[in-house]
Amino acid sequence: MKRTIWINLLLLSALLAGCGRATGTSATPGSGLPTPEITVVNVPDPTSALNKYLEAMKAGDYTTMYRMLSADSQKAISEEDFAKRHNDAFNEMSMQEVAYEIRSTLTNPGSAEVAYGLNYKTAIVGELKRDMVAKFILEDGQWKLQWDDGLILPELKGGNQLRMDYKIPARGDIYDSNGHAIVTQADAYALGIQPGLINNDSYGDTLAVASRLTGKSQDEIANSLIGQDPGWWVPLGEVSADELIYSTDYLKSLGILVREYNSRFYQNGGTAANIIGYVSPLTPENVDEYRRNGYSFGARVGANGLEKNYESQLGGQRGGTLEEIAPDGTLVKSLAQGDSRPAQSVYLTIDKDLQKQVEKALNGFNGAAVVIERDTGRVLAMASSPSYDPNLFEPDNYNNILLPSVLNDSNQRLLNRATQETYPLGSVFKIITMSAALQSGVFTPESTFDCQYTWTGLTDIVRHDWTWQHCEDEKATDPNGKCHTKPSGLLTLPEGLMRSCNPWFWQIGYTLYNAGMTTDIANMARAFGLGSKTGIEIDENAGTIQNPNEPIAAVNQAIGQGDVQVTPLQVARFIAAMGNGGTLYRPQLIERITDVNGQDTQVFKPEAQGTLPLKPENLKVIQDAMHAVTSNPRGTAYYRLGGMRFPLYGKTGTAETSPGLLPHAWFAGYTDANIEGKPDIAIAVVLEYQGEGSQWAAPVFKRIVESYFYGKPQSLYPWESGFGILRTPPPEGTATPEATPPP
Repeated sequence: MKRTIWINLLLLSALLAGCGRATGTSATPGSGLPTPEITVVNVPDPTSALNKYLEAMKAGDYTTMYRMLSADSQKAISEEDFAKRHNDAFNEMSMQEVAYEIRSTLTNPGSAEVAYGLNYKTAIVGELKRDMVAKFILEDGQWKLQWDDGLILPELKGGNQLRMDYKIPARGDIYDSNGHAIVTQADAYALGIQPGLINNDSYGDTLAVASRLTGKSQDEIANSLIGQDPGWWVPLGEVSADELIYSTDYLKSLGILVREYNSRFYQNGGTAANIIGYVSPLTPENVDEYRRNGYSFGARVGANGLEKNYESQLGGQRGGTLEEIAPDGTLVKSLAQGDSRPAQSVYLTIDKDLQKQVEKALNGFNGAAVVIERDTGRVLAMASSPSYDPNLFEPDNYNNILLPSVLNDSNQRLLNRATQETYPLGSVFKIITMSAALQSGVFTPESTFDCQYTWTGLTDIVRHDWTWQHCEDEKATDPNGKCHTKPSGLLTLPEGLMRSCNPWFWQIGYTLYNAGMTTDIANMARAFGLGSKTGIEIDENAGTIQNPNEPIAAVNQAIGQGDVQVTPLQVARFIAAMGNGGTLYRPQLIERITDVNGQDTQVFKPEAQGTLPLKPENLKVIQDAMHAVTSNPRGTAYYRLGGMRFPLYGKTGTAETSPGLLPHAWFAGYTDANIEGKPDIAIAVVLEYQGEGSQWAAPVFKRIVESYFYGKPQSLYPWESGFGILRTPPPEGTATPEATPPP
């Protein structure tokens, strides 16, 4: 309406001007006088301009906002400073959303004013509502905003700043299933050794005390000192105040120095580090995100694992008072405030003692192991090797000097190999192939196949069984060159699994593919939970299961090679289902979450997600075959696992990798001990580029079983002369010394 009135006034002015020029002259047609021309000026709507500006502000598009400023405003502030002024204010107020309402417009020929309401929704102080007026001038036919600081908040006009006085709750603790602390806020001590302070007469005492404090072996500590400068600080580890059982003077007399700090403290050098994760200072990449969520600039936040995924519970609700600060730094007034809420603590399904034993069982290997309750899906231990010390991410920790070596380690210590790394599964996959074979009806438990050294069902190459590969290994022959390992011969289907006969399973893949059942094995794998995420509470990889598009892909898939990629967690999950009667559970890491008073705020229960598509009789056949793997003298794991006091069910796996590299060693299985107070467990073990599963992964599986049921290992590894001590020379039949785990 106002725009119409203005245009009418312009028309009237033009008409009056024309009349003035024609005074005393008749401006009629044919008179020879020019007809007045009327120019209609199309004036833009200032409301639309403000809408565009405020929508850009909601989107954080400071460039668009800046381009809408008047020329004088742009001369007064650079685009960089304009963006920083807004971003700093929004971060300080913890702004999460902004809403606005345009209320009225006053338009003049060259200027306009638009009144509107602005509502900032913040993480800490709730809503900040202000009545605002935007002033525009017309430049080159467009409305341009006459900007000043007051258009962020009226209180900022004249160069005032915002400051949040934070109230930060203590971070929540993390406990194991028995209530033992894994992560707490504590006074901690960084320990280091200065070689020049060590007295030769007390060198043994230095190693013994350092080992007792940190849990590291004396050999490991001694090796870390070799070649070090006498005046250097050689990082040793961290302990809590309760664990510092010696006086600092006594420690110094041994060459062990102590540096105190207060921090998020990860017990025992980071038990279950690849599950728990760590906290770290804000980074340039995430600082704005966290500031908008109420975090101070110097906050430490969960950066990985459960610390990251449960940040809202462990971090609590930050409170604070938003203050207006004059340019000279003095307080003008408080604008708003919000209360903090205490953080919550998290209790895991993990058993801390078992976790430590599983981590030790993997020492010296690159790989992973997962232990879950067979009948519930509760994760009792999950280890990834090599691991890392989360305490190193604390800048106040004197041992923080080691952090670059962790971050740059080619072994990818921060990677959780149990959930984030994928591997070909090798012969453990034969459990799935056997399931598809039996369910298809094409094969029965009584079906037989003559398992020889080779399989020539396809003409592209000659495929060799593992028995032939043993003959190719010089260690598998006698002095006369005669092979010790014979072909398995005529086998039923269950015996084929027991012997892990590759030709048997190549034949299954080939037969089903040619019978038109091209996706039966792939579909069975998906039904076993492969190729999709499990739903565990930390980051994970879905892996890969593809439908074969040719016979070669089908036979490779049948033995867990080709495109098959799985995580150890997925394997432990379906192995548990094989043992519990066919139920796939979501792997569970969190038992409960409690408030500051110890009251439960969330309780997690086992969650069944699916059922293996196996007839009961077929499931029983496969279970019996898995038992034969460990109990029958012809089973591939009998030599390593035979003689246990209770039944073990499992499958060896040797997954081929790149040419010239050793295969990944797998063993996956479950127990059927039926011991009161000790639920049966399922375990998956993978050791990267290590060799045969029966030779390497099966002993690790056995050690984990012993640690769970007896509290500690009961038998040495074949390559050990003592627990954690490498045998020299390596035992007959093992890989070269370079491939054996170091002490």
